Amino acid sequence: MEKKLFVEKAKKGDDEAFFILMSTHKEQLYRIAFSYMKNEADSLEAIQEVTYRAFKGIRKVKQSDYFSTWLVKIMINYCKDEWIKRKREPNIQWKMEEAYTVDNDLQMEVQEAISSLGDPYQTVIQLRYMEDFKIKDIASVMDSPENTVKTWLTKGLKKLRLYWEEKGGKDHV
Repeated sequence: MEKKLFVEKAKKGDDEAFFILMSTHKEQLYRIAFSYMKNEADSLEAIQEVTYRAFKGIRKVKQSDYFSTWLVKIMINYCKDEWIKRKREPNIQWKMEEAYTVDNDLQMEVQEAISSLGDPYQTVIQLRYMEDFKIKDIASVMDSPENTVKTWLTKGLKKLRLYWEEKGGKDHV
């Protein structure tokens, strides 16, 4: 209920309310950005750009309840656009950060597996299992019917199982 109030205030031009909203979503946005960008610098840049776009477009939010969904949709679209743009530029190489601890090895391996799926499976699995979105919210973010999202989720999980089996990692499944 309180979030709805902040959204309404932000739509009316309250910068502090907008700041509070973005602060509450920054970790989620970072995780989504990192799943696409694969490094901290690009992920932080994505958050900056999405914050700017959200600030410029906050008045377009029709229902305050869907602010989070709207924000995530902006992030996913930005990341996809950047990925496509950078894929065309031969001199830009995306690298996973090398400085991670042993505790993060499995997390990085899971992210690599999810990234290997490609869209729409990567997005659906990321939102459902990493960000705990409901199917209806994922459908809204992706502008797709709920049954289509369920199908993508099922197919994506099958692809993940195959990925782990091919890597000899049945213990991960």
